[in-house]
Amino acid sequence: MEKILIVEDDEGISSFVNAELMHEGYQTVLAADGNQALQRFKEENPSLILLDIMIPGINGIEVLQQIRKTSSVPVIMVTALGQTEDKVSALNGGADDYISKPFEIEELLARMAAVLRRTTSSKENPAILQNGPLKLDLQNMKATIAGQEIIFSKTEYMMLKCFLDNLGKILTRQQIIEYIWGKGHFIDDNTVDVYVGYLRTKFAGAGDNSPIKTVRGLGYKMEGR
Repeated sequence: MEKILIVEDDEGISSFVNAELMHEGYQTVLAADGNQALQRFKEENPSLILLDIMIPGINGIEVLQQIRKTSSVPVIMVTALGQTEDKVSALNGGADDYISKPFEIEELLARMAAVLRRTTSSKENPAILQNGPLKLDLQNMKATIAGQEIIFSKTEYMMLKCFLDNLGKILTRQQIIEYIWGKGHFIDDNTVDVYVGYLRTKFAGAGDNSPIKTVRGLGYKMEGR
């Protein structure tokens, strides 16, 4: 049975989500502020965290940063409607997904199920993806180039995994967006271009030529090496 840590200071929302998740068969743990969230995380070892950004004390983004220092537990951030900067900060900080208030419980349950499926699949099939000097350790979420460990953000890592899972295939920007962020998110195509630029810079910094090539008018592909 998956254990869900619900971090929400609004008692009405917290009680509603708690009741719905228990009805769906989840075990739940509640926290109402950032400090409680970190304490419950350490004590309860949850399978997934629903983390509101605007909570008292340490805010949700800071809680996420603390958690990511020691754990890759899946985290879905809960954001205020229209707060694009918060969403970007959450994804760049290592969140697996986000949902905006007000939300339908069916959407929340669907997002939770999708994130848990991805996480379970990764744990059940630990592997190393490789293309020449580039290696991705999926179990430990580490990346190396020619044996040198390179620090990638969560989004950069997921983009590398997307290319390695589709080695040699041309991917449109929309396909890359859906792989990383899922369907139903408004992510500008330019975001993909920006992150490809980040990846190329890190390849160059490691003394390697980037295998990610632009396919004019179509998108990108990672060439095999």
